[in-house]
Amino acid sequence: MKMSKGFTVVELVIVIVLLGIGSWLFFSEKIAVEATKRDAQRKTAINAMYYSLEEVFYEKNNYYPNTINSKTLRSVDPALFTDPRGNKLGDSKSSYHYTGINCSTDNHCKGYKLSATMERESDYIKTNRNK
Repeated sequence: MKMSKGFTVVELVIVIVLLGIGSWLFFSEKIAVEATKRDAQRKTAINAMYYSLEEVFYEKNNYYPNTINSKTLRSVDPALFTDPRGNKLGDSKSSYHYTGINCSTDNHCKGYKLSATMERESDYIKTNRNK
């Protein structure tokens, strides 16, 4: 009996299907890991802004600003005002949002809401602790 060399069509199809499934699992997990990394960056930035608002700005001025940026919060690295997708705080596409609450005409606010729109979990929200 003569043995043939090579693979059968069924064997090749099985290998191709297994490689396809493996590739799909790898890339879907890679996307999830990258999204989780971006969410962690968002939390870091929001926490830095929050602590700067509470520990530096409010302690010095006894009010919160109507808007925030790298000039009002000088203790925060200016790069943190840009989200992981490259949008600056205040841009319509930014995943960072700041809203002053109960603001007077001179832009002195009694409170604020600071948030980040997350990819893999619910929005990350910080509010003023001084009432």
